This record gives sequence, C-alpha cells and structure tokens, in this order.
Amino acid sequence: MILLVGYCVILWPFLVWKKRKVMKSDEKRSHRLNYLLKCYLIDPQENTLYLKAKQMGVTDSTAKDYLRTVIIQAQKIHLKQIQ
Repeated sequence: MILLVGYCVILWPFLVWKKRKVMKSDEKRSHRLNYLLKCYLIDPQENTLYLKAKQMGVTDSTAKDYLRTVIIQAQKIHLKQIQ
C-alpha cells in the first residue's frame, strides 16, 4: 500500500501472518515425554523427573503417569543397548 503525504511517500509493507499451529494434546504429550526421557537419561532421579513434570503445569496424576512412562521407556532403551 502506498500512502502519499504531501511530497513524502510512505510504503506500508504487507504483513504476512503465519497460521499459528495449535498443538494437539497427543503431540504435546509426546514432546513432553521426549524431553523428560532425555532428562531422565542424563540424571536418573525420579524426584527430579517428577518436579520437572510438575513444572510443565500438569496435575499430580499426570506427572506420575509421565514418570512411569519415561522409566519404562528408559528401561527398554537400556535393554536394547545391552543386547
């Protein structure tokens, strides 16, 4: 858009708004679990993992579910490395 003001020309660039992708709940859960698994593999302390899950803003039961899921996944990874 060009706007003429006296002898001055002002150019207004077109703004292109990207659609904000709304993350589905299963995608969000997957990202959270991957992050927690990475943290657990670095520092395998259950209490620390629980606190990190709680910092994500989830309920106590969801944090405990994440904890169980991550520990099971870490055990599977460990068993694959041994074989």
